[in-house]
Amino acid sequence: MGDTSNRLAGTAYVTVDGLTIMVAGQFKYSPSTMKRDTLTGMDGVHGYKETPNAPFISCQVRDSGGTTVNDFNNQTNVSIVVELANGKTIIGAGMWTVNTQEVDSTEATFDVRWEAGTVSEN
Repeated sequence: MGDTSNRLAGTAYVTVDGLTIMVAGQFKYSPSTMKRDTLTGMDGVHGYKETPNAPFISCQVRDSGGTTVNDFNNQTNVSIVVELANGKTIIGAGMWTVNTQEVDSTEATFDVRWEAGTVSEN
C-alpha cells in the first residue's frame, strides 16, 4: 500500500450504536458548543453575545434494502462513531435525530442530522 500520510479527505466510516451505515456523502460535524454574534449599534461595534449551540454530526445516507428509514427518526439516545480519511475519530454519545428523513429515490439517499450536548474529535 502507498503512503497515506498526506490524505486529508474523501472517506467517512460511520457507525450508529455499532451498526455500520452506508454514507453516500456530505458528511459534516461540529463540536462547537457556543455561538457568538456581534452586537453593533449606531455608534459602532459594542461586543458580542454568546448563546449555547448544539454540536452535531450529519451525513447523506444510502437507502439500501436493509435500511429502515423510520428507525433513524426514532433515534433518541444513540452513539455515533466516525473514522475519517485524515485519521480523526469523531464521537457523539446520547445523540438524537432532528428534522425528518426524506428519501430521494433518484439516488436512494436521505439526510440525517444527529445533535447532542457534546461531539468530540480525537
